[in-house]
Amino acid sequence: MKQQANLIRAGQVIEHDGNRWTVLKQQIITPGKGGAFIQVEMRNLKTGNKTNERWRTADTVERLTTEEKEYTYSYSDGTNLVLMDPETYEEAHVPADLMGDAAPFLQDQMKLTVDLVEGEPVAIHLPVSVTLEVVEADPVVKGQTASSSYKPAILSNGVKTMVPPFIESGERIVVRIEDASYMERAKG
Repeated sequence: MKQQANLIRAGQVIEHDGNRWTVLKQQIITPGKGGAFIQVEMRNLKTGNKTNERWRTADTVERLTTEEKEYTYSYSDGTNLVLMDPETYEEAHVPADLMGDAAPFLQDQMKLTVDLVEGEPVAIHLPVSVTLEVVEADPVVKGQTASSSYKPAILSNGVKTMVPPFIESGERIVVRIEDASYMERAKG
């Protein structure tokens, strides 16, 4: 399906130069002189190579139709993630490199959404947030709590993040997966 280049969004799958690409980032740039253009960072679905491409906003690109399917994460066998279809209980093997930077946030029995193009997995979407335990946090410096400062902490999955001064080691917090940022204390 053809669409204008200025309608490209992150997560879409497009066909360009005979290859399939998943869009990672897009930005519309309006220079002081001349027409606006869109800069797109995308990853080749076959090779995994990244590239940047520029189109004028009036150009058209071929957008591929994706189908979303819900799965439950079972385990990883090294190069693939083994997912279970919650309706048929069949296993699906999906390349682990589709996870990208979100891989450390994967947890057992987590619900995932997989984008498919003609039955082939092209992207994996995790929930917006996940609850993790803080395993290491710097102690609070007296007087530091007066300002809205954050301190470094290490989560149970090994990811480093910034947390408010009142968070201590052993506490469970809710973390936004997209940028590994602190959202709130875990309830319960």
